[in-house]
Amino acid sequence: MLERDDVDRGGILPAAETNDRAHTDIRADGRDRAEADDRAHGDVGAHDDDQARGGDPARDDDQARDVDQAGDDDQAEPTLPEPVRARVIALVATALGGMPADEVPPPLRRVAQFAPNRRARMGAPAIAAQLRADLVFRQRVAERVLDAAGELGAAIRDGTPPGAADPVDVAALTYLARPAGWREVLGEVTERLRTDAENAAVAERLRAAEHQVIRAEHERAVAKVEAEKLRDELTRLRAEADALRDQVRSLTRSLREAKAAEKRANELLATERGRAARAAAEAEAELRRVRARLIEAELAATGSRAAAKEARAVDDARLWLLLETIGQAAVGLRRELALEPATILPADHVAATMAQRADAVGRASARALEADDPARLDQLLALPRVHLIVDGYNVTKRGFGDLSLEQQRSRLVAALAGIAAQSGAETTVVFDGADKINAMPGIPRGLRVLFSRKGETADELIRALVRAEPPGRPVVVISSDREVADGVRRHGAYPLSSDTLLRRIARS
Repeated sequence: MLERDDVDRGGILPAAETNDRAHTDIRADGRDRAEADDRAHGDVGAHDDDQARGGDPARDDDQARDVDQAGDDDQAEPTLPEPVRARVIALVATALGGMPADEVPPPLRRVAQFAPNRRARMGAPAIAAQLRADLVFRQRVAERVLDAAGELGAAIRDGTPPGAADPVDVAALTYLARPAGWREVLGEVTERLRTDAENAAVAERLRAAEHQVIRAEHERAVAKVEAEKLRDELTRLRAEADALRDQVRSLTRSLREAKAAEKRANELLATERGRAARAAAEAEAELRRVRARLIEAELAATGSRAAAKEARAVDDARLWLLLETIGQAAVGLRRELALEPATILPADHVAATMAQRADAVGRASARALEADDPARLDQLLALPRVHLIVDGYNVTKRGFGDLSLEQQRSRLVAALAGIAAQSGAETTVVFDGADKINAMPGIPRGLRVLFSRKGETADELIRALVRAEPPGRPVVVISSDREVADGVRRHGAYPLSSDTLLRRIARS
């Protein structure tokens, strides 16, 4: 097949490219072509002599045809369509393989040695140049090609190509044989090929347009389906948005109602706290008056030792009854008001005025307990349903920190088990770091041992235990941590220092 780079629409090859590629071969073989032309002209002269002597009429026709071809060759080469040019090169390349070596022009002898499939591809420039320059070579090739074409070749020689034949083959054979009217045949074939190419291009554009129309219809149908889906989705989203707006309005209304209820509750709580504060102040004033009368009664009882035995017994009975009543009232008030046990009694404030009575002052001082006196713990543990909560490591590190943590825990648990058994109080001990404890030995009955979880401290767990208790239940917290003591005191618990528990354990 002839490549487009090797063939131009102005002929077999462009004149400049043909001259460039074959210039050397033509110039080297100029002598051979001149001799071939001389032989051809000699043959023509011999034909003339034969005619003068009365030669063959067929030869006269051939001579006339050669003369006509020579006249046609003087005209410009026609422009061959691309398929015709490729077919011409292919026919000549095929014919080269069967030509004798002496009939092959020297520029094409190397091309003739190529394989058939390479001959037309690689020898196209040389073949095209030789066809343009060598009339004898073209005639020889035309004879062989026409003979190989059979009936089609014979029809081409006669100048009557069949209408059913391939126009490309007809044009190629006509170009090589060049019978009478060959230029008109090439023009018709060129026009036919051009028309076929235009029809094919139009048909291709029609098919492309039909394909585009089909694809556009499909895309329109798909877009319609997608639009329906999007409309359905939009309807669903609008319904959801309406439902969410209704829900937001409902929640907003509920929030406003909750805030109003909270405000009313805070107002009631403030009112009740005011009432409780006034009641506590009145109770405290009453308690001070009662204590003052008690002190006066004690002093009067001490000063009236000389009084009669019956009068003193009546006074003692009245005094005991008053003390019992005041004590029960004080316990009830302390439980309701969550008051911390006092370290200084009111009698201590009037000690200066009673200095002349050392025995009365001695009795008043005897009733005042120290901050870490274990008796305070005993008093609180005697309250009904009391809950004792112990900050474990805060106690052990103050009391026996030279021991290992496991020994500290065991010693504290054993001591608290005895206190719980004696007092009957609910007892809970809290330690830090449950993730660091592999196992805890057997826990005594009546004692609860808790460990804080990872990310939580024992102080937080103690405050949570205090908050969990119902208001009014007495809760005693053992810890020397001031932050823990202040926190539990705000929730109504009684904080005591770790030294109080350690002295209670030592006393046991």
